[in-house]
Amino acid sequence: MQIIHHGAVNGVTGSCHQLDVNNHTNNISSYLIDCGLFQGAETAGKSSAEQLQIDFSIDNIKALIVTHCHIDHVGRIPYLLAAGFNQPIYATTATAALLPLVIEDALKVGVTRDQTLIQACLSRLKKLLVPIDYNQWFLLPINPVPKNSVINGDTFTKAKLKFKPAGHILGSAYVEIDLTGPKNHHRVVFSGDLGATYAPLLASPKSPYRADTLVIESTYGDKNHQGRKDRSKQLKNIIESAVKDNGVVLIPAFSIGRTQELLYEFEHIIYRNKNNPMWQNIDIIVDSPMAANFTQQYRQFKTLWDNEAKNKLAQGRHPLDFNQLTTIDSHQDHLAVINYLDSVNKPAIIIAASGMCTGGRISNYLARFLPKSTTDVLFVGYQAQGTTGRDIQNYGPQGGYVYINDQKIDIKAVIHTISGYSAHADQHNLINFVKRMHHKPSHIRIVHGDDEAKQALAKEYRKLIPTAEIVIGKEC
Repeated sequence: MQIIHHGAVNGVTGSCHQLDVNNHTNNISSYLIDCGLFQGAETAGKSSAEQLQIDFSIDNIKALIVTHCHIDHVGRIPYLLAAGFNQPIYATTATAALLPLVIEDALKVGVTRDQTLIQACLSRLKKLLVPIDYNQWFLLPINPVPKNSVINGDTFTKAKLKFKPAGHILGSAYVEIDLTGPKNHHRVVFSGDLGATYAPLLASPKSPYRADTLVIESTYGDKNHQGRKDRSKQLKNIIESAVKDNGVVLIPAFSIGRTQELLYEFEHIIYRNKNNPMWQNIDIIVDSPMAANFTQQYRQFKTLWDNEAKNKLAQGRHPLDFNQLTTIDSHQDHLAVINYLDSVNKPAIIIAASGMCTGGRISNYLARFLPKSTTDVLFVGYQAQGTTGRDIQNYGPQGGYVYINDQKIDIKAVIHTISGYSAHADQHNLINFVKRMHHKPSHIRIVHGDDEAKQALAKEYRKLIPTAEIVIGKEC
C-alpha cells in the first residue's frame, strides 16, 4: 500500500490523494480521494492549463471518493472526466445532491458558458455518481491478485469504504477505507476537512474507532478558535459598531457552509434582540444565486442538522429564512444593489462569494466600497496565501491597497477578522480527533495546511503518540 498526493500537500488547496493497493503486484488498484482546484499562491508560475490538468495516470484508478463539495476538493473533476475517467464517483447522499450545482457553477465561471458542453459534463458526472448514506460499509471495486503474485502481509483482497460525518459543511465526511487480506488488516482514514466543534447547524465529528494510517488536514493546526459565545458576541458588537456611520458591512463567505452558518447566527441575534430597532430593521443581503440554492439544500436535508437547530424548527423559528433576509439572483439585480447602496445613507450587511475574494460577486462590492471609510469588511474564514482576501487582511489595516479586476483599489475600509466562524477544526479539535481513537494510528500524514500549521500539529501528535511515524507536507 502507498499514498501519493496530487495536491494539498504543500498548501491548503488542490486536495487530491491517491491510495494504491497491492502496488507490489502487476494488478494494482487505486482510489482517488478528492480532485480539487488549486487557488491563491499555489497557482503562482503555472498557466491555467497547468493548474487544471490531470498530470497523473488514471489507468488503475477504480473509483473517485469525494469527501465534500468545496471547490478546492472537487474543482478538477471536469478535467478528470475529460481525461477519460469513467469509474464510480462515491459521495454522501447530500454531497451527491450538491456536487452537480458546484460543478455547473465552476464550469460557468472558469471554463465555458456553452450550455451544451456544460450539460454534457453534468450528464456524465450524474451517471457516475453513487450516493451513499453515512455510517454504512460498502465494498470498493478491487482487482484480483494475480495467481503468480506473492501473497504477503501487504497483499489485500478486499476493500470497503465508510463515510462518517465530518461536520464541515452539509454532506461532508471523513473516509474510512478498510483493507483486508489473507495475512493483514489495515484501516486508512482520510479526514477531508473536519468541522469545528459547537458550530451551528451541523453536529460535531466523532473520532473513528480505529486508524492505522491517517491522512489529516491541518488548516488551523497552529491555532485555536474562539468559543461560540465569544464569537457570537464579537459578531454582534462588530456589526453594531460598523453600522453607526450607516456604512455597509461586507462579508466574503463560501456559498456552501459559511453562508448558512452566518444566516443561522444572525437569526439567533435578531431573535434575542427583539427590542433593538437596529437589529429588527437592518437588511441582510445574500448576493449569490449559488448560496441561495445551497441554502435550499440545507433546508431539504434538515435531518442532518444538530439538535439545537432542530429544536429551533420545532419552536416555529426559521434559522435560514427570516424577515430581514433578501436574496439577490440576477446579475442585473446585483449591479442595481451595489448602485443603490452606494447612493443611499443606509446600513446593510452583504454576504457574497467568493470566500477568499478571488472572484465572484464580492469582488464588485470590494472594488466599489473598499475606498470608503464607512465600509467594514468582516472575514469569517481562512484566507489562503496569495488570495485577495489575505492581501486585504494584511494591507488593509495599514491603509494599503489591493488589485481587483486589474485595478488598484485603495483600502480605507475597516478590516475585521473572526476566526471562530471557520468551518475548519482548530488545533484542539485536530488533537482530540486522534486522542479519542481507541486504536491510534502508527502512521500520520499531515496535509492541507501552511508549513507553520503542519509543523505545530506534528509537534502535538508526537507528544500524543511518540511511536507514530509523522510525515509532513513536502515529505509525503
